Amino acid sequence: MSIVVRFKPANLTAQKYDESHPTVEQAGFPPEGLDYHVCFGTDPDHLTVSEIWDSREQMEAWAEKLMPILTEFGIEMAGEPEVFEVHNIVKPAVAQQAV
Repeated sequence: MSIVVRFKPANLTAQKYDESHPTVEQAGFPPEGLDYHVCFGTDPDHLTVSEIWDSREQMEAWAEKLMPILTEFGIEMAGEPEVFEVHNIVKPAVAQQAV
């Protein structure tokens, strides 16, 4: 069952996100089972991350690789992520361009 996960880092800034992302990509981002990853916020000094995963198990497997990287870059979580079961997902068809 798909899940939505909301992470609330205590100190995620745009700068820390951008600096850590190449290392995260080298670790295998995007990992298997991740459908969407969104980093957002109204203030570049306080960002939040939401993701949609195919399963909790896939998210937890990725977290084992990810958490040491976040620690290396000084990114701390403000607690456990919120996890919600998905009721429905609609993926609009991508418009095809004429060749």
